[in-house]
Amino acid sequence: MARHQKLLMRVLQGSSDANIPFSKLCQLLEWLEFDVRIHGSHHILTKDGIEEILNLQPKNGNAKAYQVKQVRRVILKYGLAGDING
Repeated sequence: MARHQKLLMRVLQGSSDANIPFSKLCQLLEWLEFDVRIHGSHHILTKDGIEEILNLQPKNGNAKAYQVKQVRRVILKYGLAGDING
C-alpha cells in the first residue's frame, strides 16, 4: 500500500489526530490535488469543486488535531478517499 494511502487511512480512522506529521498531511493533500499557497507558517489549501478552504499550521512538527479533523470532514464530504485499498 502506498504511503499516501496509509496516511489517508490514519486520518480517516481518527485515532491519532494529534500525531499526524504536518509535512506528511500537506503532502497527502497535494496528492489529492489541492493547490497550496504558503503565507508565513500558514499553508492555505484549495481545490476546484471544494467549497472549504483549509488553513493549516504546524505545532511542534505535527498538524493540529482540530485541523486534521477538518481535513477528514472535507475528505469524507467530497468522497476524496476513493477506493483507498485499490
